[in-house]
Amino acid sequence: MPDPQEKQDAPADVGNAASMGAPPPPEAEDDAEIIFASLVEFYDDYLSPIVRRRVDGVHLAWCPDWWTHPEAIARLATLWRAFEYLRHDAALGMSHWWLQHADPHLAALMHPLTGPFALCSGPEGHTAELGPLPGNPSPPEMWDHPAFSIHAAEKAAAQEREGAEVPEQNVG
Repeated sequence: MPDPQEKQDAPADVGNAASMGAPPPPEAEDDAEIIFASLVEFYDDYLSPIVRRRVDGVHLAWCPDWWTHPEAIARLATLWRAFEYLRHDAALGMSHWWLQHADPHLAALMHPLTGPFALCSGPEGHTAELGPLPGNPSPPEMWDHPAFSIHAAEKAAAQEREGAEVPEQNVG
């Protein structure tokens, strides 16, 4: 496994990741702050060699084509970004990353019954039979509240500003 400190930085390779729910790559003031220039580099050069598990489809599941699963891309990209940020904390950053980020995300990904790889046959193959979560259309007015919509929050803020500028009229 290459030493992460010696890696040369390259432009981030996000490809079609944004359409699969993956966050944009970590941003840094100086390119030298990023160890892994892409999600696939983070996976291939760090996560995959470090995380070793008995993947048997009964206790843990994983798909060799993990990159075809939108949830895996989103979770692994989140792990990559958190890694790049937290590694700067020499005291507790990596401990926090493992306990608060890697462990829960990997547990969710590798769960053999409920994870995105539940129907994949471990190292042997990929199955794309899991579809999106079911959902019926909701009434649009249900979400017209600042707690659920940025547009509603902006509208409420504008109404507050307008209301603050208009003096109250005395009725009576």
